[in-house]
Amino acid sequence: MPPPELIAAVLIVIFLGIGLHEYAHAKLADLAGDPTPAFYGRVSLNLFRHFDPLGSLMILFTAFTGFGIGWGRPVPMNPQQMRNPRWDHFVAVLGGPVSNLIQAALYAIVMRLTMLTGTYEQLPTFVHLLLYFGVSLNLTLCFFNLIPLGPLDGMWLVGTFMNDKSRLQWTRWNLTFGQFVFLGAVLLSQLSPGPGIIGLVIRPPMVLLFRFLTGVPFPF
Repeated sequence: MPPPELIAAVLIVIFLGIGLHEYAHAKLADLAGDPTPAFYGRVSLNLFRHFDPLGSLMILFTAFTGFGIGWGRPVPMNPQQMRNPRWDHFVAVLGGPVSNLIQAALYAIVMRLTMLTGTYEQLPTFVHLLLYFGVSLNLTLCFFNLIPLGPLDGMWLVGTFMNDKSRLQWTRWNLTFGQFVFLGAVLLSQLSPGPGIIGLVIRPPMVLLFRFLTGVPFPF
C-alpha cells in the first residue's frame, strides 16, 4: 500500500480536480442561459455531485504513477438553450480543461514561492506530495480531456469547427463506436508496459508544461 500521506494528497487533488472541472462546465453553461445543468443539480460547489465511479477509480489507480487518467460525471447541456449555441457551448466545454490548467498553475505558484523563499525543503512530505500531484494530475486531466475521442471534451471542441452535417455524424460516431475505441485505448494503455497509446499522446505536453510551471523537470 502507498503511504497514507501519498493517498491523502492524491485524494484531495482528485476531489478538487475532477469536481471543479465538472462544476466549470455547469457554471459556464448556466451563465450562457442553459437551464439544463441547474435542473440536474450540477451548478453546485458540492463537488460530490460531479463524480463518475469508473472515471474516479481509474484516476485513483493510475495516479500513483504520477500520471493519472480519469473523468468525471458528464454535465448535461443543451446548446440550443444558450444565447450563442455554437460558441457558448464551446466555451462551456473548454472551461473544464481550463479549470484544471488553472489549478495546476496555482499549485505550481505555491511550489515556486516556497522554493524562492528557501522553505520548500522544510515543508512536510504531505505538502510536497500535494503540490507535486496538484500540478501533475491536473495537467494530465487537462490534456486527457482534450483528446477528441468518445465522450471526452475534445470531441465536442473539434465538432465546433465542423458544419452541421459533419458535426452530427462526428458526434454520433463518437457516442457509439468512438466510446468503445476510447475505452479500448484506456485499457491498452493500462495493460501495456510502456506509456501506452494515451500516454504517448498526452505525456509530452504534460511534461513540458510541468517544467514550465514549476521550473523543475518531471521526475518520471
